[in-house]
Amino acid sequence: MKNLDLPRCSGILLPLFSLPSRFGIGDLGPEAYRFVDFLKESGQRIWQILPLSPTTGRSDHSPYHGTSTFAFNPLLISPELFMEDGLLEKKEIMKAPPFPEARIDYSAVVRCKKALLTAACRRFRRMPVDEGYAQFCQAQSGWLDDYARFTAFKTHFRGAAWNRWPEGLRDRSPKAMSALALQLHDAIEHIKIVQYLFHRQWVRLRAHCRASGVEIFGDLPIYVLHDSADTWSRPNLFKLSKNSRPAAVSGVPPDYFSATGQLWGHPVFRWQSHRRTRYDWWVRRFARHFELFDLLRIDHFRGLVAYWEVPAGRRTAVGGRWVAAPAEDFLAELKQRLPRLPLIAEDLGFITADVRHLMKRHGFTGMRVLQFGFSGDPASNENAMINVPENCVVYTGTHDNNTSRGWFETEAMPAEKKRLAAVIGGSPGAAGVSWHLIRLAMLSRARLAIVAVQDLLTLDSGARINTPGRRRGNWRWRMTPAQSASLPAARLLDLTRVSGRTRVFLPCSYHLHRVGHKRQLKG
Repeated sequence: MKNLDLPRCSGILLPLFSLPSRFGIGDLGPEAYRFVDFLKESGQRIWQILPLSPTTGRSDHSPYHGTSTFAFNPLLISPELFMEDGLLEKKEIMKAPPFPEARIDYSAVVRCKKALLTAACRRFRRMPVDEGYAQFCQAQSGWLDDYARFTAFKTHFRGAAWNRWPEGLRDRSPKAMSALALQLHDAIEHIKIVQYLFHRQWVRLRAHCRASGVEIFGDLPIYVLHDSADTWSRPNLFKLSKNSRPAAVSGVPPDYFSATGQLWGHPVFRWQSHRRTRYDWWVRRFARHFELFDLLRIDHFRGLVAYWEVPAGRRTAVGGRWVAAPAEDFLAELKQRLPRLPLIAEDLGFITADVRHLMKRHGFTGMRVLQFGFSGDPASNENAMINVPENCVVYTGTHDNNTSRGWFETEAMPAEKKRLAAVIGGSPGAAGVSWHLIRLAMLSRARLAIVAVQDLLTLDSGARINTPGRRRGNWRWRMTPAQSASLPAARLLDLTRVSGRTRVFLPCSYHLHRVGHKRQLKG
């Protein structure tokens, strides 16, 4: 890849929250290590996850609507690792209530994790001084202090949005902030400790990944919430009105799929202010994510070239307008200040020529989704396997797609099924379609092939992670312990070798033998 230093390889898409765990939500504990071991055993180099930002019930715990672009989600911390560190006792962990195995009950998880984190932080503060904590607070002070104050203040005001706080706090008067921060000192310290404890667990998991030859592929939402630490701490970077409410919000225009477009509701950026600071907030944002991840996807990349701006108060995206962003100047600054940009551009949907031109000029890697590749004329469908380029990441489906089996059973049109059958040489049937798409992705020209873990398990629509446009009920699917134990490492390793995506490339005779092996490639 032009902007990525990767060999031909493959990986699995699985959000942290979708891992098995006895605490109701996937976390950084033992199951994460077991999954890394599976990746190693099956010849995979990449683990793609979703954003790690703190989530809220108001946004249905979407990782793309976090309260900070810099902070971690406390719900993903492992209580079991706390026990190993002496921060929790076994009897405290055993008090955790039973949880559903395959779904996340966020209300119950929040109650359980809050109690465990409170106990762990109390014990942490009684322990000998941890020099790592002071170093972490100093190194991350550029965002940590504001995030901790924002979170503590918001709790103090019973969840009210920051623009509804008393004027001095809304407008960040140093005197008002200092007075309330002193009153809420313990709460602020607790929030910082929680972030440090996540950081400590994350560093350990990254070390295990490196030792296993696995790289972590992260995700960066382009926008941030209005009610977030980022917007409160730097309101001049966003288009806000005099009462600190958004003056214009994000979305996408009406198209073939939606007569009213999509209204996302994030405040859009005041790019003139970003330019005056030489994009300092963006540079620090990218630098932070490059500390955490080996690769990084930019969600809604086209918004860095031109974005759909909707006047505040509209109920739909109708009536918005395209506004140009200073993409060239912005990217030049990033390249000057950051030594490496291992970026993947999310370039799905309606992508105009200026976006394609920018990506080509800078060598950015794009995305292709095979589920989209069987409609229309294959010659002009960029997601068709014959058009998948080398410089891209190819997916069976992303977190926004149905599972491959679910797509085949409930969404694929007869013409799409017919084209799929023509490509694979026969009708796959619902039970076999997932592995046919996996095989196509692996054998494609794309430098990196990513497979959703649900497709490895041939799961139906019930295992879907997110349905765009649906406001409630997303981000809840979890892999059960039984499913985790049944992940097909040997089968995946064989296919990875056949497609030349392991570090040891096999001779051509072996490749041809495995392509014809009915047991491994049977649908």
